[in-house]
Amino acid sequence: MTMSKTLTRLFIAAQKKRLEDDQKKTQKQIIELQKDDPFADPDHASDNAAVDTDVREQVGHDTIEAQIKDMDKRIKNINLALQKIAKNRYGRCEKCGGSIPVERLQFIPEALYCIDCEKKLHK
Repeated sequence: MTMSKTLTRLFIAAQKKRLEDDQKKTQKQIIELQKDDPFADPDHASDNAAVDTDVREQVGHDTIEAQIKDMDKRIKNINLALQKIAKNRYGRCEKCGGSIPVERLQFIPEALYCIDCEKKLHK
């Protein structure tokens, strides 16, 4: 399948649906992770568990917190991408204003930066 360099309305509509689906799925994952957090147990603070249990619970909590933080960032980026669709700015780099390649948007629909700007941000 060949892609044109410009984003078609059909492509953007498909990306919007995909972004909305990803947003819902990620929000559900966050809720499930929050339920699995050992610190969510109301008895956690009052139990006198062994030190190794406390350590395991702390590690579990820290892991879940890190996963939720990553998912929150993804939801933020999805929301920004949806706003860009609404403003007819989808596929434009937030930094340089250039086009984000279609192939990149297919792989990462919430991409905010072109590849060059993304690389510069992570140096």
